[in-house]
Amino acid sequence: MTAAEKIEKQAEPRAGNYEVARFNALRHGVLSQYTVLPWEDGTEYSALLEALVAEHNPQGPTEEHLVEELAGIVWRKRRLRLGEFAAHHRALSRTTDPDQETAEAALIHVPTRVEIASIDNAIRATEEETAEDRAFVDSDQAMTEKALDLLKRPSAAAYSRALAELSDDIRASWEMHLAQEPDDYDEDETPYGADAESLRRFLEDELLPWCEKRRQELEHRPLIRTQAFGGAVDPDRLERLARYEVHLDRKLERTLTMLLKLQELRRAKNPA
Repeated sequence: MTAAEKIEKQAEPRAGNYEVARFNALRHGVLSQYTVLPWEDGTEYSALLEALVAEHNPQGPTEEHLVEELAGIVWRKRRLRLGEFAAHHRALSRTTDPDQETAEAALIHVPTRVEIASIDNAIRATEEETAEDRAFVDSDQAMTEKALDLLKRPSAAAYSRALAELSDDIRASWEMHLAQEPDDYDEDETPYGADAESLRRFLEDELLPWCEKRRQELEHRPLIRTQAFGGAVDPDRLERLARYEVHLDRKLERTLTMLLKLQELRRAKNPA
């Protein structure tokens, strides 16, 4: 190949390089450089813009501008969905506030009052975790009933044998009660002592009622979760977001119509 032929060869346009250069020009265009906010992923936007360029194959600055505009609209719709996601989470966090009475509203139809220790747990707990919690309560109650059966049989070893039947957690709670000072009790309360009668009172008056309360709380978790999720729907906030999405949809439709019409006119003017 002669030197002249080499020069002529180098001067020939390369379609692939042209497409890359055109995409880069779009990516750094007047609109694109201000579309992605500092905390957003510019790589995702570039992928979106590249996909739209590949789909519509814009020719000339006007078509390229319209494709760039399409990318910006779709990107803002993505941002809008993130806003909706955040609005639900913000409202959901408010349902865990005791002042919102989420649990009371969820259990308004329940004949007996159910005390809920934590709405957060009712929302976050999985079915597996709730099943584990229920098994834990059943185990504690079985241990307690077995210990009570031993305490009802008067013997010198009843107290120690009953303690041995209890779990480490129950024994730790019992030790905490024994460590209380007399001033910590109300006037009508009898202080606990390290004896069989005190342990029996503790198990019957405090531990068994706790097991029942905990079991009811676990039973009603699905109702509380449903109430919390329903209460997390903020109509006012969502209505504003929905209006903005309608605006974007209309803008998307107009921009796409303009692009397709322009491409149709171009093809009619320059038939292949």
